[in-house]
Amino acid sequence: MKRLLSLAVVLFLLAPAFCADKHQTPITDDTLTDQVKVKLANDQDVGGMNIQVDVKDGTATLSGKVRTDHQKSKAEKIAKKVKGINSVVNKLVVSPD
Repeated sequence: MKRLLSLAVVLFLLAPAFCADKHQTPITDDTLTDQVKVKLANDQDVGGMNIQVDVKDGTATLSGKVRTDHQKSKAEKIAKKVKGINSVVNKLVVSPD
């Protein structure tokens, strides 16, 4: 009986650790904006481009100029991969100059 009671106490004390993911603080739009900007800056294809990022309620909006269609689609793919980004509005303009 003592063993069962001890087990119940241990499980009771460990339960919050197993449920911690459900009560995490949500990621802010500012944090998501920073994460998308860092990912874009670190990419060799789009890192030098002048891309503005705005995140509102998990939706990232990309704006600015890129040189190729490949860079435009790559920037969108990078933004979509950031955890917490639900959708991407791609307003990037392709301009070779």
